[in-house]
Amino acid sequence: MAVYEPSDDSFMLARTVKKFARGKVLDMGTGSGIQAETAALSKDVTSVLGVDIDREAIESCRKNIPNGIVSFMKSNLFSEVKEKFDTIIFNPPYLPKGHDGIEDLALIGGKRGWETIDSFIRTAGNYLNTNGKILLLFSSHTDKERVDQIIIENMFEAEEIARKRFFYEELFVYIIHRNEVMNDLEKLGITDISRFSRGKRGLIFTGMKKKQKVAIKVKNPVSKAIGRIEIEGRWLKAANKNNIGPILLHASPDFVVYKFIEGMMIEDFILSKHKKDIKMVLKRMLEQMRALDLMRVDKEEMHHPFKHIIVKKGNLPVLIDFERCHVSLKPKNVTQFCQYLTNSYISNLLAEEGIMIDRERLQSNARTYKGEQSDENFQVILDEIDNTVPKKSV
Repeated sequence: MAVYEPSDDSFMLARTVKKFARGKVLDMGTGSGIQAETAALSKDVTSVLGVDIDREAIESCRKNIPNGIVSFMKSNLFSEVKEKFDTIIFNPPYLPKGHDGIEDLALIGGKRGWETIDSFIRTAGNYLNTNGKILLLFSSHTDKERVDQIIIENMFEAEEIARKRFFYEELFVYIIHRNEVMNDLEKLGITDISRFSRGKRGLIFTGMKKKQKVAIKVKNPVSKAIGRIEIEGRWLKAANKNNIGPILLHASPDFVVYKFIEGMMIEDFILSKHKKDIKMVLKRMLEQMRALDLMRVDKEEMHHPFKHIIVKKGNLPVLIDFERCHVSLKPKNVTQFCQYLTNSYISNLLAEEGIMIDRERLQSNARTYKGEQSDENFQVILDEIDNTVPKKSV
């Protein structure tokens, strides 16, 4: 791989580096070393580390940039980086694959151009001091709207500090800093934060608190829902008192932190386990639905809970996502879960595993329970799961 030679984008970024770089500096994807060398000339910079996946680039930088406060090492993004920095500089590969027939990997940022930026931003906060800044350059070919989304979805805030049009593209330079949620999480001793998944209303991150893996839920910035995170924390705290849900560790209006659940989604569990284990999980799940009914709370979405139930070791189902919970005089958690068990897809899935649920009878029992949510009527539903029989041979 040839060393990437400085071009218009490099010189544009160098001008902002000269103005904004301070303290300990990391030059990610250093290439020719122009950004590292520029940063080292600032009186506000104490040290510079340049990293690149290309060993040839690192050897070239070591040979041609003898400045005593600059060092270089091979690293695939942050893979070998162990420190935190006040300034992180990144001029990433940002062109989409196949753009104008370009095949140079130093220029291609992924199939759509922004994938390398996404990988970088996902974990950059773990290498940035509390008041640190990221200087990021990218192109109009990268999809600016998607880059903006990546930034906010990873608990960062950005300001455009430079923009310039060249013959075939427009270049942007952002200065990026961690938002208050990330800083608050650090104050709680949570480290190694990385985005895990994205939902309509919430974003899930993982992190470490001491030696325990945790999940962190924050609001999805594009969601118009109001107060969902606060609702999540309040109801999860209440559910924990009934041994329901992941163990809540911290709740605030902006985020909730709970013990990470290692396990399988409910339908993957059904596809991979024996009949006895599946029946046990279904009964335990119904018992949790019953407990929620007794709390006079509707969790909602229990008629399609495939993303809301994780089965961990020991056949223990755990409910997640409490952001839509609300008080109800006639809660329908049990009846919604019965509806789920009798829909065509799930009933056929269970039948393939040898669990034959009588759909009409279970639906009738659910209607009776809906009319009177007594222990006796609930037991009839549990018995229906117990009395399922293997599919008979023809």
